[in-house]
Amino acid sequence: MTSVPSSSVLLEAAEELARLTGGVALTYYRSSLDVERKVDGSPVTAADRAAEQAARDWVRRRFPNDGILGEEFGEERVGARRRWIVDPIDGTKSFVRGVPLWGSLVALCEGETVLAGAAFFPAVDELVVAAPGAGCWWNGDRCSVSAVNELAASTAVTTDERFRHHAARRSAWERLGARVDVARSWGDCFGYLLVATGRAEIMCDPELSPWDAAALQPIVVEAGGVFTDWSGVPTAFGDSAIATNGFLGDEARAVLAEREEG
Repeated sequence: MTSVPSSSVLLEAAEELARLTGGVALTYYRSSLDVERKVDGSPVTAADRAAEQAARDWVRRRFPNDGILGEEFGEERVGARRRWIVDPIDGTKSFVRGVPLWGSLVALCEGETVLAGAAFFPAVDELVVAAPGAGCWWNGDRCSVSAVNELAASTAVTTDERFRHHAARRSAWERLGARVDVARSWGDCFGYLLVATGRAEIMCDPELSPWDAAALQPIVVEAGGVFTDWSGVPTAFGDSAIATNGFLGDEARAVLAEREEG
């Protein structure tokens, strides 16, 4: 009978893979890169591809029975009981401009249950990892969301305040922004890091893929926060995300939903 790895073992594996992936990406950071455009208009570079390839090679060596889903090269070993979900560079637009608000995301999933998640931010040397029941750890220390309990005193962040493909959700963000103390577009995965470590209270993303969200769900939840899609479903496999601290989740989501319905 095959033994089930403990949460600590999975955390260590996710951390190792995130550090590896981010380390490869970092070797390309602030260098001359040709930027291509994918079908959806998003940028991709040799750094994205090299980092994901390194991640795939690691999974094949360490966990040969597991599947892999990555942003750049799709899925392999479809139907495997477990799969690693990798976004080699989340925040490529920041990466190519030399802005340090990007990270490498790694999640280990069984179906839609995330067993462990890790996010490494090489340019600022921050790592956050989590697994259900094992807590959230920021550079080796336990971390938690903030205790801010008033919307007017909170900080809300988003990836891009223009919400190009979601006019109703853009209006919702504008409404929320008018109610909080600070509204910024410190976005992509960096915004979730801020929520999980108590430096922001709300992070909104109107559009996400599984490789954007899977690693971040346990990180926010194990830090004491709430992670849902835009409609309030607690999942990393929706098409959007709202992450909040434990105090402001209901109120923030009510404001966002009010504007969307209106």
